[in-house]
Amino acid sequence: MTTEEREPTGKVALVTGASRGIGYGIAEALVARGDRVVITGRNEDALKEAVEKLGAGRAVGVPGKAHDEAHQAQAVERAMEAFGRVDYLVNNAGTNPVFGPIADVDLAVARKVFETNVVSALGFAQQTWKAWQKDNGGAIVNIASIAGVTASPFVGVYGVSKAAMANLTLQLAHEFAPVARVNTIAPAVVKTKFAAALYEGREEEAAASYPLGRLGVPEDIGGAAAFLLSDAAGWITGQTLVVDGGLFLNAGV
Repeated sequence: MTTEEREPTGKVALVTGASRGIGYGIAEALVARGDRVVITGRNEDALKEAVEKLGAGRAVGVPGKAHDEAHQAQAVERAMEAFGRVDYLVNNAGTNPVFGPIADVDLAVARKVFETNVVSALGFAQQTWKAWQKDNGGAIVNIASIAGVTASPFVGVYGVSKAAMANLTLQLAHEFAPVARVNTIAPAVVKTKFAAALYEGREEEAAASYPLGRLGVPEDIGGAAAFLLSDAAGWITGQTLVVDGGLFLNAGV
């Protein structure tokens, strides 16, 4: 059965940063099972293309910057206007504009990373909670990173922001229970434009340290998110699911 033929579930998800990469992979997985999605992204043309691929009757795009509070409100309002509900939120939008030792990082850049990766996730969670989840239930998935659960040379600020996102998950899971569930996915390197600097031109070398023999692809994270945003995960909240191709197994003795 194609995506277009799949019977709608009646559920609606807001997925941030979903014009491509992990966000698009998650939106695609949700549409494939019959959910409808509202996706956000900074590039309006890329967003339109993503909506066309997902299916105009299944997806709506709202362009804007994740850290912009007006954009956060607009995205949730658009979901309510288009579909009348917003059951699920996926906080995927993120940035990592700096590589290098954290001791040398420009604090203005660090603030930008936290504003986009953490504060925006809180803003979207507040908006979806007030608009729908508080009275009707639902679930949230925050996309963090394995950089947030271990020391991460050269991407330290990014890693610290993702650790903060995991703790934000704990706080929200505690406050929103028992009405809504909140969990985190912490991927290792996934083959996206965002992560290209970590593997481009040396993918075989980069994948050699993964016990499963390859880097991740957006579909890997899409499947994990679809599970956490389903009744099958109905007794799971406040957790961080590491999706890493077995990379952390190498920490053993």
